Amino acid sequence: MNKDIVMTAEQYDLIDGRRAYRSDIKRLTLGAPIMADNQAMPIAAQVWKETTEGRLEISTELPLHQLIDLMILLSRTLLHFREAYRLPLLYDPEKPTVERLGVQGGVLSVAVCTENLDIREDIQKFSQALNDLGELTGERLRVLSRILEELE
Repeated sequence: MNKDIVMTAEQYDLIDGRRAYRSDIKRLTLGAPIMADNQAMPIAAQVWKETTEGRLEISTELPLHQLIDLMILLSRTLLHFREAYRLPLLYDPEKPTVERLGVQGGVLSVAVCTENLDIREDIQKFSQALNDLGELTGERLRVLSRILEELE
């Protein structure tokens, strides 16, 4: 379940909009694509639901606040990787939490997914993919930044 996942925000069900504390959305993740439709992309964002059998599976339905929360996770991840080159493993294994962000009376904890047994290899690939996507994502981030400034 954690293969190819690099960044994770756990316990999302505690801050899931109007469904907080009642949500079956358990985690938000960033990593290599899992769904066949997305295999052409180097990085995908996933929303994981818990099934009635207690298994986690990917959901593709994304309410607006979840999209924003994914953007918060992505933005904080981008900030982390901007300086991660200073760390030998691109993260501190003793402190995998990048930041804890107060949201909706709870906490959105952005962390390196240390449950991934291949994290050392996957984080390198993830960092390279972020670099490779810089031109594509940079433009979108500038547009998003401009729009967010207008919203204030």
